[in-house]
Amino acid sequence: MWPLYVGHARRFFEQEGLDVQTTVTGSSAKQLEAMVRGDFDIGLQQSDHVVRSVEQGSDLFIFMANAPQPDLNLVVAPGIRTFDDLRGRTVAVDGARSGYALLQNRLLAQNGLREGDYAIVEAGGVKARFDALQTGTAVAAWLNPPYDEWLFAGGFGTLGSVAHFFPGYPGSIAAARRSWARANPEQLTAFIRAFNAAYAWMLEAGNRQEAEDIAMARLGTDPKQTAMAYVAFTSKPRADVTVEALQQVIDTVWDAEGYTQPKGEPEKYLDLSYLARA
Repeated sequence: MWPLYVGHARRFFEQEGLDVQTTVTGSSAKQLEAMVRGDFDIGLQQSDHVVRSVEQGSDLFIFMANAPQPDLNLVVAPGIRTFDDLRGRTVAVDGARSGYALLQNRLLAQNGLREGDYAIVEAGGVKARFDALQTGTAVAAWLNPPYDEWLFAGGFGTLGSVAHFFPGYPGSIAAARRSWARANPEQLTAFIRAFNAAYAWMLEAGNRQEAEDIAMARLGTDPKQTAMAYVAFTSKPRADVTVEALQQVIDTVWDAEGYTQPKGEPEKYLDLSYLARA
């Protein structure tokens, strides 16, 4: 979300003639419900939620990626060396139907572990999953830096990363309703231009300290955490979402939900024409 916060602080949205109001919903399900109702015009979350919502009858669509694939490692407790070692144990997830929880389930299934072979605890965000591993509530969870590194220093291990097992799998995306986008094409393209301008501003070395200050003011993070996050964020290529990447998401949703209807083509959930116009 960093470019979004920069867009507000540096008035990039206002320069495009937009009055952007940001709401932290705390729940992807609540956000989706509000977007479908028309309470929000744009939502930033994982792409599998959009795919599922469209299959349930909404007119949501993805119009750009807003974050790269996260550096998620499947961190495991000392003594866990193989996927089979997770049999009969507990793994921690954000929410049982959240995007990366579904990806974790798919990974475990690909390695011989079906639902019922292990238990799931819905711990919440990354700090909560970190705590679950530390306290022994769970023996495995997706974690990103620096939380994974802190556990590695304490003797924890990893069975691999999202990038290793699912190369190209998209990170967070931006979505809107097709009906709203058709009625407000200029507003949508202006939002994309402002977001892109904020992202470009962040990449300029002379803006690093101010960018970190913006994040700390918004999120309450400490300087060391924020500096590490800045390096990680700006060292990656600009986030993108492609037809090929979205196909992985579609496959994951169909596996998780047990849908029997034919899979939709990526274009059913994706329209990058607004991004091209911006």
